[in-house]
Amino acid sequence: MRVFITRGIPQEGIDILISGGVEVDVFPHDRQPTKEEIIEGVRDADALISLLTDSIDAEVIDAGKNLKVIGNYAVGYNNIDVDYARKKGIVVVNTPGVLTDATADLTMALILAASRRVLEGDRFVREGKFRGWEPMLLLGLELNGAVLGIIGAGRIGQAVARRARAFGMKILYYSRTRKLEFESEINAEFADLDTLLGRSDIISVHVPLTAETRHLLGRREFEIVKPGAIIVNTSRGEVIDESALIDALKSGRVSAAALDVFYNEPYVNPELLSMRNVVLTPHIGSATRKTRVNMARMVCSDVLRVLRGEEPLNRVV
Repeated sequence: MRVFITRGIPQEGIDILISGGVEVDVFPHDRQPTKEEIIEGVRDADALISLLTDSIDAEVIDAGKNLKVIGNYAVGYNNIDVDYARKKGIVVVNTPGVLTDATADLTMALILAASRRVLEGDRFVREGKFRGWEPMLLLGLELNGAVLGIIGAGRIGQAVARRARAFGMKILYYSRTRKLEFESEINAEFADLDTLLGRSDIISVHVPLTAETRHLLGRREFEIVKPGAIIVNTSRGEVIDESALIDALKSGRVSAAALDVFYNEPYVNPELLSMRNVVLTPHIGSATRKTRVNMARMVCSDVLRVLRGEEPLNRVV
C-alpha cells in the first residue's frame, strides 16, 4: 500500500502509517503543489492525504486508479469533490474536533487585538509617535458588557463563547438549530441573523463553507450591522464578501476587522493590507504543536483503518 501526502505533516502521523506497513510518499518541496504534481503523486497511490489548500476535484480523483481513501488534514472539506468521491466508492475522512480549542484561542486573541487596537498601538510605538500617556489615545472597546455575536454555534463557536463569557461578554448566537444546552450553560441567546448583526458589538464567524454560507455576510448584511461593529473571521474567507467588508471598513460602518482567512488564499487584497484597523494572520487557527500533531495522528490512523478494510472514525463520505 502507498500513501501520497501533499505536504510535510508532523512525523508522529507518518510513523503510524509506516508502522502499519504502508509506503509513504511526501511531496518534497516547501510549497503548495500544483494540480499536475498532485495528479502525478496520486497515480499509483492507494490513499491521498491532502490539505485544505489542495483542490481535489474529479480530475485528481480519476488520476488515482487505485485510490481507496482521501484523508483531509483539516476539519473543513470544501476543497474535495466529496460527491464525486462517493460515486467512485472512495472514502473521505477529516479531522473534526481536534482543533476546537486552538482555533477558539486564536479567535479570542483576534477579538482582543481588534477591540483594544493592539496592532495600531504597536505601530504607533515603532514609528516613534509615542509621547507619553494621553487621555484619548487609541480608545477601544471594553469587552466586559459588550455583545458578542457568534455565527455558527458548533464546537468552535461554543468554545469561543465560553471564553468570551470569562471576559464578561453577553452572547448572541445564530445557528441552523437552537442549542438549548449551550443556552443554559452560558446564558446564550438565540437570534436570527439580522437581529444578531444589529445588536452585536463584535461578530465572530464559525460556519463551514457551503453553497448556503458563501457570502453569508454581504452588502445587505453590512448595511444592517451595528455601527462600529468589529468583524472576526476564523472559518473560511469566502463566507464574507470581501469587497463589501472593505467598503464597510472604509465607511466606518465596521470599525475594525480581524481575519485569519481570506477570499483567495494565499492572496490578500492590497486594500486590507493597507488598513491600520485590520488585523491579519496567515490561517493559523489550528497552529499549535499539540493540535497539528493530533491532526496528523487522527487522519493517518483513519487512512490506515480504511486501507485495512476497517471503518474509519471520522468518515465524511
